[in-house]
Amino acid sequence: MDPTQIQSDKNNDIHSLEHDDGSKANANVTDATNGQPAAPAPAKQSAIKKIWDRFNIYLVLFVFIVVIAIGVVVFITVKSRQSAQQETASTGLTQDALKQLASTDVTVGNPKQVLTINANSVFAGAVLIRSNLEVAGTLKIGGALTIGDLNVTGATKLGNTDVKDLNVAGALALQGVLTLKNGLNVTGHSTFSGDIITNSLATGALTINGDFNLTQHIIAGGTIPSIERGGAVGGGGTVSLSGSDTSGSIAINTGTSPPAGCFATVTFSKKYNNTPHVVVSPVGSSAGGLAFYVTRTTTGFVLCTGSPAPAGQSFGFDYMVMG
Repeated sequence: MDPTQIQSDKNNDIHSLEHDDGSKANANVTDATNGQPAAPAPAKQSAIKKIWDRFNIYLVLFVFIVVIAIGVVVFITVKSRQSAQQETASTGLTQDALKQLASTDVTVGNPKQVLTINANSVFAGAVLIRSNLEVAGTLKIGGALTIGDLNVTGATKLGNTDVKDLNVAGALALQGVLTLKNGLNVTGHSTFSGDIITNSLATGALTINGDFNLTQHIIAGGTIPSIERGGAVGGGGTVSLSGSDTSGSIAINTGTSPPAGCFATVTFSKKYNNTPHVVVSPVGSSAGGLAFYVTRTTTGFVLCTGSPAPAGQSFGFDYMVMG
């Protein structure tokens, strides 16, 4: 190789190194144009780091916690709705379930389910309901209804109702007419604020605090009291009575030689608590001419005369007794 060529190559290499090192070394020291110190080149940042620098770390944590809380609330709400739907889930009666019902002692579903039957249903046998029976529509019963205890809290309307035994513990208010075919038996105190209209009234005792108005006849009935003849009727004389303890008539037929004294003794069929008032009135002029009088007790009364009555004649007397 030519020595001059070798020397030329070395000079080229030296110049090349000086150019490269000098430019690189002096690039950070001086500016070739104006001789002033050059600013260092800025470092290049990634897009993710730029976004991250813009946010506060506490703000990010707060947003994260809010998102987790919203997720928990949504989860709990969905689960509760699913549980409620499972508890009240409606179960349709499938064909397989209908086949099971044809068997004996078959349980279909559970208490948390609802059995819905859209079609009309006919139960040929007995139906037992162990829990409550709720009827949303009208309840129609074609046959007899047997109820052990009936508790009605609201208003009840009954049409034609046959009740064998009715026991009312509280007040009974009837707005319509009460018709009793077999009578009325009242053991306690009864108050009637309105009129009482009846064809027949039978009572053991009647107390009237106000006026007693009668528009029809007073007919006194009851057991006929007994009567016994006295010596004033004379020999062969007779007495008879028709009526009751309240009122009646006495017939006297005198015999021979009647003396003064008592014609008859009347004994009540039922004793009065106190000595009653006895009113005797003669019937006809012949009885009116007698000097008659009465004595009375709680058990009866005696009809007497102060002077002998004519022999062989008939006399009549009416009486009324009030306690």
